[in-house]
Amino acid sequence: MAKQKMTPSEALVETLVAEGVENVFGIVGSAYMDALDLFPAAGIRFIPVAHEQAATHAADGLARVTGKPQCCIGQNGPGAANFVSAMVAAYWAHSPVVALTPETGSMGIGTGGFQELDQMAMFERQTVYQVRVNQPQRMAELARRAFYMAKNLNGPTQLNIPRDFFYGVCEDEIYETPVIKRGAGSLQDLEKAADIIVKAKYPVIVSGGGVAQADAADAVRLLAETLTAPVVNSYLHNDTFPAGHELACGPIGYCGSKAAMRTIAKADVVIALGTRLGPFGTLPQYEITYWPDNARLIQCDTNINALGLSKRADVYSCGDVKEFTTLLLARIKEMAPDRQPDAGRLEDVQREKNTWDDELDNWSASDQSAPMHPRRFHQEWTRALPANSIVTTDIGNNSSMINSYLKFEGVRQHISALSWGNCGFAYGAALGCKIAQPDAPVIAFQGDGAYGISGIAEVMTAVRENIPVIAIVATNYEWGAEKKNQIDYYDNRFVGANLPDNPDYAQVAEDMGALGIRVDHPDQVGDAVREAIASNRPCVINAIVQGGEEVLAEPFRRDALNMPVRYLEKYSHLNAK
Repeated sequence: MAKQKMTPSEALVETLVAEGVENVFGIVGSAYMDALDLFPAAGIRFIPVAHEQAATHAADGLARVTGKPQCCIGQNGPGAANFVSAMVAAYWAHSPVVALTPETGSMGIGTGGFQELDQMAMFERQTVYQVRVNQPQRMAELARRAFYMAKNLNGPTQLNIPRDFFYGVCEDEIYETPVIKRGAGSLQDLEKAADIIVKAKYPVIVSGGGVAQADAADAVRLLAETLTAPVVNSYLHNDTFPAGHELACGPIGYCGSKAAMRTIAKADVVIALGTRLGPFGTLPQYEITYWPDNARLIQCDTNINALGLSKRADVYSCGDVKEFTTLLLARIKEMAPDRQPDAGRLEDVQREKNTWDDELDNWSASDQSAPMHPRRFHQEWTRALPANSIVTTDIGNNSSMINSYLKFEGVRQHISALSWGNCGFAYGAALGCKIAQPDAPVIAFQGDGAYGISGIAEVMTAVRENIPVIAIVATNYEWGAEKKNQIDYYDNRFVGANLPDNPDYAQVAEDMGALGIRVDHPDQVGDAVREAIASNRPCVINAIVQGGEEVLAEPFRRDALNMPVRYLEKYSHLNAK
């Protein structure tokens, strides 16, 4: 549209409309009320949450499932500060969240006025772009830039707006910003990669989060089938290759698949697609040092900063994963036109999967009725999920344990807290996911510790806004991950790890107007999940599971903990005997 006379608030809201924003999450505040007043007439749904952290997680979840930039907004000062942790989660997920952060008025900056805070510094290291509106007349221009950078740099951005700049008169042009095509990267790099791969004896593909973001799952599948290359999912990206495929081995990383780890350990060539190969996601697990240090490595990612960040590669390709994989496959077929499926490798993959499935079934075979063994519980509830389910996962011992059980056939179905690992992620993210896919069951999985941070409050949001998210809470009355550390390193001295007085979250949910279901026996779990889905209401399943030494998974980071030594006499009794 040509330039028109409008207010800065109108310019901002019309830019949101042009960028396809239909939902904005936040808590109402006076700083942006002039723009908020326009939302209904613009066709934008404002979704008020209980805490601004959940607003950002919800925008993040919506962005991850749709692949398009989404927005959160809050009051200047304290409201914007509550975005920070969730913005870091979006940053490490390469999720295009646009945070609209009104700030104190332009004439009051630096005076220490009411709710004044330097909001630019807070977001400097966890955004791919940030800008302060320095003149009201630039509102549309800079808002456009925030969206442009979010979608083209694959990450969160911040638009900081002095609260008096919503008012006035300007002339603005409103239009949608483009997505710039990356291409396949250097053809020279692609040629070198193809040459390495056709000579490989045991190639293995690591399918990362970028595969889902680039809609490259089919391209990766075709490459795997042509090479008879086993595929492992990168850590906490269980949805980047169809789990039912004969070459699928499951996820590497903490509490992942032993089949995946044993398989990649055999590789002489690793093809890492859409992943930075984060250090935590490649650490030894289950006492398996599985990363094949002597294998040749090919790494493709659209983000040049991710290449070579944690692993030295033989070939780096900065390009779109889908285009790279498609051209790579075409070149491999030209170089090796008579290539046939490797039956021996298929048998090897199936053998590793069968061995792991048997071991996992054995771990999960507890007959303990009440409270349930957590692994038996995880097996029951994950088996009850429909194929199109979206699961958001939190951080903690039980949240990590389910990495062994979650299997997906499509992309954008596993939405996790990833390497930021902030407790309280899952429920807020699930709100956004459900809005993105209203016909898909959306499950937020949390332990009782993480659920207490955000989930319990945001059930009010789900009820008020009629967003039928299902919360599954593994209640073991403890902070399981930290308790495991205190068991293994601190001689069962539990400080702050026990949560003995947690309420019945199912009853609390009922009091809030949601459906509440309490389960403590494996035979109840499948029916509870099916009832929750069929209800099409916000629901909380409070699952009572065992805790303590016998059932908790290994510590997150054995490499980061040491047996303590106490030198002062008053603490000497705490030394290991």
